[in-house]
Amino acid sequence: MTRYCLGKARRAALCAVLSLFGSAFCAQAAPSGAVAPDERGLTPMELLGKRVFEDTNLSRPAGVSCASCHDAAKAFQGNNGSSAPAVARGSSPGSLGKRNTPSIMYASFAPPFGFIDDKDEETGKIEKIPAGGQFLDGRARDLLAQVEGPILDPLEMNAPSKRFVVETVRDGAYADLVREVYGEKAFADPDAAFEKLAQAIVAFEGSARFHPFASKFDDYLRGAARLTALEKKGFELFKDPKKGNCLACHAGKEESRDPRDWLFTDFTYDALGGPKNKAIPSAAKPDAVPDLGLCARPGLAEAAPTDFKVESVCGAFKVPTLRNIAVTGPYLHNGVFDKLRDVVAFYATRDTDPGHWYPKDRSGKPQKFDDLPPAAHDNVNVDEVPYDRKPGQQPRLSEKDIDAIVAFLETLTDRSKH
Repeated sequence: MTRYCLGKARRAALCAVLSLFGSAFCAQAAPSGAVAPDERGLTPMELLGKRVFEDTNLSRPAGVSCASCHDAAKAFQGNNGSSAPAVARGSSPGSLGKRNTPSIMYASFAPPFGFIDDKDEETGKIEKIPAGGQFLDGRARDLLAQVEGPILDPLEMNAPSKRFVVETVRDGAYADLVREVYGEKAFADPDAAFEKLAQAIVAFEGSARFHPFASKFDDYLRGAARLTALEKKGFELFKDPKKGNCLACHAGKEESRDPRDWLFTDFTYDALGGPKNKAIPSAAKPDAVPDLGLCARPGLAEAAPTDFKVESVCGAFKVPTLRNIAVTGPYLHNGVFDKLRDVVAFYATRDTDPGHWYPKDRSGKPQKFDDLPPAAHDNVNVDEVPYDRKPGQQPRLSEKDIDAIVAFLETLTDRSKH
């Protein structure tokens, strides 16, 4: 077969024309050995995961990737430019999610969904409680199971099938990388190939960029930084079981100076009774179905111990890590709070001043827990500090205490290494 080569001048002219049509014919390959700053140190599988994670061709219509709603610049949280900041914009015109997008930083530390022993410190009684898993309702057992959710969800990436995803990658720019990682027959079985691509995403999400332990607090633990007086006060209030009592759920080992012992979550589920967010279109409808969280998780009853009451966890959502919490707003499962200080203040005064947080009926009575059906109100945590207060009582935290805790939480933001 005869091969024809273009001279530099002719090639330049042709490229000028083709560029008008978006052709990739003239795209320049990166110089051999060149590595993008955010890809240094990635293994081939982690790099493949990054390619899939950032591939906007996997949605229908094209244009949305995992990275669209998990933005590296926002600690892998985001809403893809949504008109309703609390929920993400999907690939289909007008499509919006129904829940706040969680950050996936430090998500690889979550254990698979299951039931763990919980010991009551006062009575010594042990009971089984749900913990672990992915998504705010734990419906994915682990990160591998989590991958297909957003990709195939009509309100998110809207890919029509696993086969479509596999064939798009097979015909795309990084197919050779797939074969390098998994072999020449990587695309032979669409279902197996999809799982391989998912495994690559999991490998990427398990890489150090998703858990750099690079915050001021981490430096403090290592002895390389000092907290300000306000931050230190906030840390003490955060730990104090009679004040913030935050460690009860946002766990850390007080005796440890190892950042890995401070994940700021125990991976359990809690019902906080946050206010309804009417800025979410699906929640503002008169016939809107309440988001029941964990109790609506498929397969929960089958996975639970025989004496576990599924209805007891209606309204419960997974306890998030507080790492990077200052840059991953809005907050709570429905994104009802824009500011971090409002969340801390809500914890402190939800029960002492409910009228500040909830709508009132015609008689002026606050409608507490208005985002849950009445049958689920008893599930809301009203026993643990700082929730163990009544209207008119002094909150466990003062306004200055709230400011101090917020100052401490701001020390949990990872500093970029790129």
